Amino acid sequence: MIVVAAVAAKLIDRRIAHHKLAPGTETRYLVLRRTIFATIVFVGVLSALLVIPGVRAIAGGVLASSAVIGLVIGFASQRVIGNAVAGILIAFSQPLRLGDQVEVEGVEGVVEEIGLSYTWIRTRDNDRLVVPNQNIASNSLRNSTIRSERTLAEMTVKVPGTADLRSLLATLREEGDEAYLSDLGEQATFVVRRWVPGEQHAEAAASDLRLAVADRLKAAGVLAT
Repeated sequence: MIVVAAVAAKLIDRRIAHHKLAPGTETRYLVLRRTIFATIVFVGVLSALLVIPGVRAIAGGVLASSAVIGLVIGFASQRVIGNAVAGILIAFSQPLRLGDQVEVEGVEGVVEEIGLSYTWIRTRDNDRLVVPNQNIASNSLRNSTIRSERTLAEMTVKVPGTADLRSLLATLREEGDEAYLSDLGEQATFVVRRWVPGEQHAEAAASDLRLAVADRLKAAGVLAT
């Protein structure tokens, strides 16, 4: 019974895994695969144990006091069951998906894996942030990918207030999708924004934008301060 359950669970898991899916659908399928696999194995092991007469007799006594045992197990496994239910809710409501750029508990990274109990996030320095699914389901998070496949790179630059600001603004607008004068005084502050593909990291894109703006300022004979 145990072998049959394990083989059946593995075959079903492989069957589901062969599909190439979009990130949102893939996230649902991943949690569904693990839920089905765990359920089949659990039912198979339980069925195998009930074949043994001694275990069956013990099971009868257990069922007689199922209310007490259920209460004890419920309190003991509250976090485990809560994380599993939260994992299923995450898979279908999808506040985050596999491959999304997110910020959770003040840490930014890419969603690498969504399990039944925990979600794994790969940080910028290649560490792993392991977050209980209940925390994700009940707390706020920032997702930079789910509504758009683009990332916003932004930088600010200060130039002398005596420079030709109109000319500089026109030049900077050629370099970014948005550019505007945010402050004016002895020093003028410009903000430049550029939308980049989602797979490019925002910090790398912002670095490229700073270099491009610096080249523009040098060509205009203006030194950034």
